[in-house]
Amino acid sequence: MTVLLVMAKAPVPGAVKTRLCPPATPGEAARIAAAALRDTLDAVRAVPGVTPVLAVRGCVADAEDGAELAAALAGWSVLAQRGGDLADRLANAHADVAAAWPGRPVLQIGMDTPQLTPGRLLAAARCLDLADAVLGPAVDGGWWALGLRDPRQAAALRAVPMSTAWTGQRTWLALARRGLRTLPLPVLRDVDEWPDALAVAAEAPASRFARQVARLRPTPVPGGRP
Repeated sequence: MTVLLVMAKAPVPGAVKTRLCPPATPGEAARIAAAALRDTLDAVRAVPGVTPVLAVRGCVADAEDGAELAAALAGWSVLAQRGGDLADRLANAHADVAAAWPGRPVLQIGMDTPQLTPGRLLAAARCLDLADAVLGPAVDGGWWALGLRDPRQAAALRAVPMSTAWTGQRTWLALARRGLRTLPLPVLRDVDEWPDALAVAAEAPASRFARQVARLRPTPVPGGRP
C-alpha cells in the first residue's frame, strides 16, 4: 500500500503564501493557503488503497481554519517536519515515513496544487509499479510530486537547490545518479504568485481554493472601472 505524503506549512498569517501579498493581506493569503490544504487533504482522502500522512511545519491549531483542518485530518498520521532548509525537510520526511512504514512506496505532494484530483493521484501512485521513481514537473521549473519505490532514496534531494527554475531538472539528474529509473508525471502549475492563483482557481472552479481567490478579485462597478 502506497503512502501518500503531503508536505505542508500550517497556514499562519505571515508564514505562508507571502508572494500573494499584494493583492492579498497576510490573513487573506493564509486563508487561501488553508483552502488549498483542505482541497488537497480531500483529494488524498478520496484515493483508494493509500495511507495518508501529513508532514507539517508549524502548528495547525494556530492556523487559519485550524479547527476545520484538524477535523479534516481525522484518521491521518501527522508528522512534524525536521530540518533547516526545504531539501532537508523533504528528505527527512521521506526517511521518517520509511522508518514508520518500512517497505512501502511513497508518493509525496505539497499543498500548492489544489487542482489535484483523486484520479490523478491514483494514476501517479500506480506509476510506481512501473519505475523506481516518478517526478511531476511544475510550470515554473520545480516539481509538484515525487514518488519513490524506496523512500530512503529521497536523500538525493539534499544536494538539490530548491525553489529555482532548475529544481525539477536537477532533481531528475540526482535520481538518475542513484541509478533510479524515473517516469515523468503530467506538468502542473503550483501556486506561488497571484497569476498562478488565478490560473489554478480557473482550473478548479468548484474548489475551496477558487472561492477564496474569488473574494480578492476586483468587482466591476457601473462605468466599467473596478
